[in-house]
Parts: sequence; structure tokens; C-alpha cells
Amino acid sequence: MPFDRGDAGLSFSFQSPHFPDTYYLGDHTSPTPTMLCSSFRSATASLGLGRRAASTIAQKYSKAVYSAALSKSPQTLTKVQSELTAISNVIKEVPDLKAFISNPTLSAKDRSAGLAVIYSRAEGAKKEPVSDITKNLFGVLSENGRLGETQGVIEGFNELVAKYKGELEVVVTSATPLPRDLSSRLETILKQSQTAQQAKSLKISNKVNPSVLGGIVVDFGDKSIDLSVSSRVNKLNNVLQQSV
Repeated sequence: MPFDRGDAGLSFSFQSPHFPDTYYLGDHTSPTPTMLCSSFRSATASLGLGRRAASTIAQKYSKAVYSAALSKSPQTLTKVQSELTAISNVIKEVPDLKAFISNPTLSAKDRSAGLAVIYSRAEGAKKEPVSDITKNLFGVLSENGRLGETQGVIEGFNELVAKYKGELEVVVTSATPLPRDLSSRLETILKQSQTAQQAKSLKISNKVNPSVLGGIVVDFGDKSIDLSVSSRVNKLNNVLQQSV
């Protein structure tokens, strides 16, 4: 089987069907849309300063499966992306499957059975078989005890595909759905950034997460701009702990 196992040097070969800093608002009140947009505009002027903490392991798998799919054809890349999106959704929607990929103590037999269920559900109503590339990715993740990295691997893969297609996907996380006027103002600012101007298309989505408390967190590629209240609370807690 011409592929390398282990995390150190992941490379997938398909001669056979197997794998052969953060920004903070300085005030003490809940940020207004004008304050957020002003802070966001300042942050986008120095995008290289804030980066999301990403698993190095997940990135290696993402790059490996991306390279394997693209080496086949752009159509294969699209198919694998569709399959991974379906698998990601299945894991999020089914608690038992989410628990399954998070359990590193399962036997090889149990892992194999669990993956079979995931593939079956990901096939959907059309029952289109999951590709060997996708199956082999999860086979390697399972064998190396890395199924817990699944969502990170899929996110990293999607980022690579978006970059290949010239797309810039921006996820704005807020405690409650963003008002339309604020969303439009943020989109205008983003379109003016150098990063967005280099992309062929810009896709912005709003993710609701009450834990941010207020403000917003903007993620795109491996970059992050954190203008959330929760980040300021964490910063305050760290200062207080250091003062004790």
C-alpha cells in the first residue's frame, strides 16, 4: 500500500485505491455597531497579526487529502469536498457519531463499524458511494488515533479548496444574529481589505455562539480578529490572576 502512515510525513498516493493575536476593545461597555466597525477597520489594516490557533496535525491531514484529490482532477476535489461536508454535518447532527469520533479507546473493529455508519449516512438519499479518497482519509485517521481531529481536518481542507478557487470565506461569530445594517457595514469594510480584493469572490456568513457574550469574532483562512466581550473578560481574568 503506497502511503505513509503516522503524523510526521503524511503523503497519500493513489497508484492503488488505498492511501499507498488577538484584538480587544478598550472600553468597559458593550460595543456599539459604530465601535465594532471602527475597531474592525483598524484590525483589517494589520491582518497578519491575528491568527487562529489551528492543530498542526489537522493541517497535515488537510493538505494531504487536498493534494490527493486535486491530483486526480478538479472534479474529484469537488466531490471529496461535498463528501466531507456531508460527513461534517452528520457528525454535528448525530450525538452518537460525535461521541464516536471523540472516543480514542474504541477497538479497531468498533472504529470500522462506526465509520461504515458515517459513510452510509453521508451517502444521502441518492446512495452515491463515498470515494476511496475520503474513505482512505478516515482509515488513516482511525489507524493513527486521530478521528478526534476530523472537524479540524475538514475545515482546513475547505480553506485550501477556497484558496484554490479564489474564494474568501468569512465567518462572523456573534452572541446573537447580526442586525442587517451591521452585517452590511462589515461586508463593506471587508471588501475594501487587501485580502478580499485579491480574491475572486467573497462569502460572508454569521455564526451564533452565545459564549462570545457580545461583540464579534471574525475568522477567515488562518486569521482571526477577536472583538468579543468574552475575550476582554478572559484578558481581565488573566490580569487579575497575575496580580494575586
